[in-house]
Amino acid sequence: MQDETIRMLIRRAMDMLPTAYVPYSHFHVGAALLTKSGKVYGGCNIENKSYPATVCAERTAVFKAVSEGEREFQAICVVGGQDGIVEDYCPPCGICRQVLSEFCEPDAFLIILARAEEDYKVYTLREMLPHQFDLI
Repeated sequence: MQDETIRMLIRRAMDMLPTAYVPYSHFHVGAALLTKSGKVYGGCNIENKSYPATVCAERTAVFKAVSEGEREFQAICVVGGQDGIVEDYCPPCGICRQVLSEFCEPDAFLIILARAEEDYKVYTLREMLPHQFDLI
């Protein structure tokens, strides 16, 4: 993946941080999901006082894309931090990794974790979820 595409996804994920609804944890997460058709879907985390009803930024982006007919994805960028200040890498939780595995090729789909536009790490889905649940 080209560096300019990665940087664009980082910017888009960072742009999603202020939209997070996090009145309890104050931990903002933003995501930017790139489809194989070239569209980008943003997502933020949305908390609920009933914590299991909370949804992560990554799943918000995936569900938005799927609800609009997208089923093939290239990459996702995830950023996050307390009060929206990104100081460390913010990897997807296990549930989000499993949701990504439903739609993404484990060795081709990229997960970009960023602290800044010039400070990021790239992993494949298989590296982040080596033993995904599968019905087979």
